[in-house]
Amino acid sequence: MRISIKLKFTLFLAVLLILTVGVLSALVLRGTEESQKEQIEATMARQTQLANLRVRQEYYSQTPRLQPPAFLKQEGVRLSDELSDLIGMPVTLYDAEGGRIGTSLPGEIGPLEGDASGASAFRYAIGGQVAYWKQGSSLEYFAPLEGPDGQLGVIRFRYPIGSYQAAYADIRDLFVTIGLSVVALSFVLGYLFFNRFAGGIVRLKKAADAIRRGEFIRSAPLKRSRDELGQLGEGLYEMSGAIERNISAMQGEQRKLKLAVEKLQALERQQKEYIGSISHEFKTPLTSIKAYVELLEMYGDDPNLLEEARLNIGKEAERLYEMVEKVLRLAELEKYDFELQAGEMDADEALADIAGRMRGKAERFGLTLRLDAEQDGEDAVHRAPIWFDRESFMHIFVNLLDNAIKYNVADGTVTVESGVKRIGQEERLAVRVANTGPAIPEELRERIFEPFFTVNRDRARQSGGSGLGLALVKRLTEAQGGTIELVSSDESGTLFELTFPFAGKEAAKA
Repeated sequence: MRISIKLKFTLFLAVLLILTVGVLSALVLRGTEESQKEQIEATMARQTQLANLRVRQEYYSQTPRLQPPAFLKQEGVRLSDELSDLIGMPVTLYDAEGGRIGTSLPGEIGPLEGDASGASAFRYAIGGQVAYWKQGSSLEYFAPLEGPDGQLGVIRFRYPIGSYQAAYADIRDLFVTIGLSVVALSFVLGYLFFNRFAGGIVRLKKAADAIRRGEFIRSAPLKRSRDELGQLGEGLYEMSGAIERNISAMQGEQRKLKLAVEKLQALERQQKEYIGSISHEFKTPLTSIKAYVELLEMYGDDPNLLEEARLNIGKEAERLYEMVEKVLRLAELEKYDFELQAGEMDADEALADIAGRMRGKAERFGLTLRLDAEQDGEDAVHRAPIWFDRESFMHIFVNLLDNAIKYNVADGTVTVESGVKRIGQEERLAVRVANTGPAIPEELRERIFEPFFTVNRDRARQSGGSGLGLALVKRLTEAQGGTIELVSSDESGTLFELTFPFAGKEAAKA
């Protein structure tokens, strides 16, 4: 059976109080009894000494002088009366044989032969010792009766001890009354005191049970207690908070782990799609090359076939080389970002160099390539150096201009504009690349930066596109703090905007 701590405290307190008061009362009453005994023995010893002195005086004052036994037998009655008056209590005298020779209470004390206690006490007294026993409210006291030449007999006193017994009874009753009162009062006060502790322990248990159920406490169970229970309550509160924080952290880590697993699964799917796309894109030019090789084996003497095969094999080989180069470049960026050597560079000078290189290809396609840079008061600002890897910058705009040329219309235009753009509290270099080609469908615009994605696959094959250019551009741009965005794409053409950090802050960070 389960016993509550309050009941245990109450029972323990009751037993402790009763035991304490009982033992204290017993010790005090025992001490009182011993004290009374010592007082009685001391009083009776003085009375015996006084009686013996009186007997010797009477013996020496007699004329003529008798022998001690004869003197005692002759004067026994008178001596007992005189000693009783002198001492103030009944006195009886016995000779050496136990015969009664005098008493101040005639008829009340019988012969020793019929009194076992008296006979036993007489034997002690005749042997030179003192003996006594209680009889009702009196004390029967036997002591040696000394004469001039030795012991004459035995003297017996009847000493009233009613006052001692009454005093002892009063003390005992007082202890019972006071003891019960003290026990009751102490029990009530102790119960209230221990009940406070028991209540605190119960609250601590409820708090611990709540923590065990996952119901974390929001405050200390014993706010006003400044003892060990209060400290334990504070410890439970802090432990609850620590457990809650740890569980929250574990749940957060679990969510992160779940997201990481989901991302890994997504990356696995993307990797499979990526490998499938690479295989497919590589297979197309290889298939074309293989087909022309087989035709040349069959019709190697056909000059027209030879010229056509030379042109198409070269075109497909160039396309294959370009895809391999871009795939390798993307793979390097995924693993070796640290190889990008960012530094100060003049963006306008680099753009002019790239435009000069790509202008010949634009003219072969019948297009106009125009480079426009701001030449007003902002010129000094935007011509400040940017913080970027020069080789990556060249790759970015070569790919963008190449796409702008490939996916354009006859007599179209490719425009490159540069200027300053404020983004929040920061000024950045903004470069816009626009062409006059067909619009990109709105539902496909979010995917144009994915590897191997092309808006029109047939046109991409005709122009030699692999779908890797924009993916490479986005990766190179963002790897060094730049941004790229498809601003618009409609009947008038498509516009991309790129921003780059100026050299000041980025150089300080480096």
